[in-house]
Order: sequence, then C-alpha cells, then structure tokens
Amino acid sequence: MATKKISAPVKAYNNLEFLNSKEARTIRILSEFYEPKSRFDKNKIIDTIVFFGSARIVSRRDALKMLNAAKKDKGKSSKAVFEKALKALEMSQYYEDAVELSKRLTEWSAGLPSTGKRFVICSGGGPGIMEAANKGAYLAGGQSIGLNISIPFEQFVNKYVDPKLAFEFHYFFMRKLWFMYLAKALIAFPGGFGTMDEMMEVLTLIQTKKVTKPIKIILYGESYWREILNFDALIEHGMISKNDLKLFEFASSVDSAFEKATSYLQKHYLSPKKKK
Repeated sequence: MATKKISAPVKAYNNLEFLNSKEARTIRILSEFYEPKSRFDKNKIIDTIVFFGSARIVSRRDALKMLNAAKKDKGKSSKAVFEKALKALEMSQYYEDAVELSKRLTEWSAGLPSTGKRFVICSGGGPGIMEAANKGAYLAGGQSIGLNISIPFEQFVNKYVDPKLAFEFHYFFMRKLWFMYLAKALIAFPGGFGTMDEMMEVLTLIQTKKVTKPIKIILYGESYWREILNFDALIEHGMISKNDLKLFEFASSVDSAFEKATSYLQKHYLSPKKKK
C-alpha cells in the first residue's frame, strides 16, 4: 500500500493567514518601519521637506472646468454648484503655489553638494496639495516621496510620485513617523481634519521636546490659518504660551516660503560644522 506524501509545512514568514492575523500585528508594524527605511537607504535619501494640505484642493485648470460646468447647470441647485465652483477656483491658487514652491525647492536642493539626496519633497502621495507638491518636484526633474495611506475614499497615489518612493501604509501612526523621521522642514497648506491632525501632532512633538532636531514649520496662507485657528484665543485662555507661537511661521507667497525654508536649512544644516 502506497504511503501518502505529506507536504512540507508552510514557513512562518510565508504564512499569509498568520501574517494578517491579530497575533502578527507587531510584525506588520515593524514592516512599515523597516521596508520604507530600506528603500530610503537604497535611494540615498538623507532628509526631506514635507508638504501637508487638503486632498480636495484642485488645480486652476480643473477649477475652471468646474466653473464652466456650473455656468451651464440649469438645475435647482445651480446657485450652490456655482458658488462651490467659485470657491474651488479661489482655493486653486494654493495648488498652483504648492507646485511652484516645490519646484523651486527641488531645483535649489539639486544644486547642493552632497553624496546623497538632500531635502527631497515628501507628501502624503494623494491628490490635491499632495499632488501639487509631487508635481512641482517632477517638473524640476527631481524625485519625490509619496506616503500614501489606505482609506475608503480620496486617497490614491498620484502620478507624479517616483514609483521607487511610493509607499502604501496601513497604520496612520507609522505614516506619521515617516513624515517626521527625515523631515527638516514642514510646510502646511490649507486643509481639513487630516492636515490639522498632522500639523498639530508635529507642533505637539516639538513643543514637548519629543522632537529636538531643528525643523522649520511654515503655515502657508496666513489669512486661512488665522481664520480657521484662533491662536490668540488659545493664549488668552491659557491653553498655550506666547512662546509657542515661535514654533512656526506664516507665509503667504512662494517667495516668502522659499526664503524662510532655505535660509533656515542653510543655517541649521548646510553651514560649516553643521551636522546633517
């Protein structure tokens, strides 16, 4: 009687059922640290400039398409559609500014003497301001990073992210770690819950000295941020100190943001005897 051949058991690292189980969660978390680190090292990424901002802000071109479509709308909601399109056109300036700022920063960093890649543009990898940041780097002929996150809507890797530096995270906190880990400057464009969550976490880490490296925080669009967040009221109610306002600066033009970011990076990371 022939004996039944017994197949070899699956090795633990090939067992997808286990790797996707609750018991293997720590392995998945570690993978979202070591796999990106491996790629950053392989691509000689030394540090980054991070762009935050809304996924919902569109380019001027797309906003004009929306406005033209709204003008043709004869439905009951035509007024609301038209007003929404007008607001999209107004906000599209931030998209265009993000493209230009990213382009100029990429051109500037490309001229720096280094054996690795300095101050690489990094975004959340999705649409809106994230796309604009990656697009600017692409137009300048540079690489850029996209730290994408798996969520039910809005998020997909935009076409301007370098494929070698496109990441897909499951854990928000690991994605946030990589936003901060290599960052030497962070520019927050107008955004909603996600942008404010990311920005406030960074400010909290710096305020509490959990992050001690020099990092430039720029809030782009002073009128927007002052309308959305009442910083003076936080001081008046004793929720923050006046000195906490020194953790960041406002900028409302590409020239201003570019000068603030590059002068800070030059002083803290490029001057003689300054470490990377």
